[in-house]
Amino acid sequence: MSTTVLNENKLKGMEVNIGISKEQRKEIADGLSKVLADSYMLYLKTHNYHWNVTGEHFHSLHEQFEEQYTELAEAIDEIAERIRSLGYRAPGSFREFKEITSIEEDTDHDIKAMEMVRRIAVDNETVLRTARQAVPACDEAGDEASLDLLTQRLDVHSKTAWMLRSHLE
Repeated sequence: MSTTVLNENKLKGMEVNIGISKEQRKEIADGLSKVLADSYMLYLKTHNYHWNVTGEHFHSLHEQFEEQYTELAEAIDEIAERIRSLGYRAPGSFREFKEITSIEEDTDHDIKAMEMVRRIAVDNETVLRTARQAVPACDEAGDEASLDLLTQRLDVHSKTAWMLRSHLE
C-alpha cells in the first residue's frame, strides 16, 4: 500500500479538534441547521415574490426582493460551511429544510404586493428568533466564529425586517 493511500485513510477518519467539545459542536451545528433551514425557506419565498410581484410598487419591490434573496444565497452558503467546519453534515434537501424550518411555505398564488412585504417581514423576524436561540450555545462553547456569523445574521435580518415594515406604515 502506498504512503498516499495510508495518509488518505488517516485523514478520512480524522477527528475534529478545534477546541470545542463534540457535544458543544453538535449543539451549535443543530442550532445553525435551524438557521440554515429558515434562511433557505426565506430565500425561496423572497425569490418567488421577486418573480411574481405586481402592482404600483412593482419596480422597487422587484429590486428589493432581488437584493434580499441574493444576500440570503450568500448567507446560506456561509452557514452551511460553518456547520461543516464544526464536523457535521449540513442539511441540504428541501425535505430536510421543511422538517426543521419555522417558516411556512407559501401556497397562495394571488398575493398582493404589500402582503408579500408583510409576510417577508414576519419571516425575517422568525429567522432573528431562530438565530437568537443558537447564540447561547456558541457563547458557552467560546465559538467566536459561529457567534460572529449569527451576529451578522441578526444585524441583516433586523435591518431587513425594519425596512420591510416601513413599507407598511
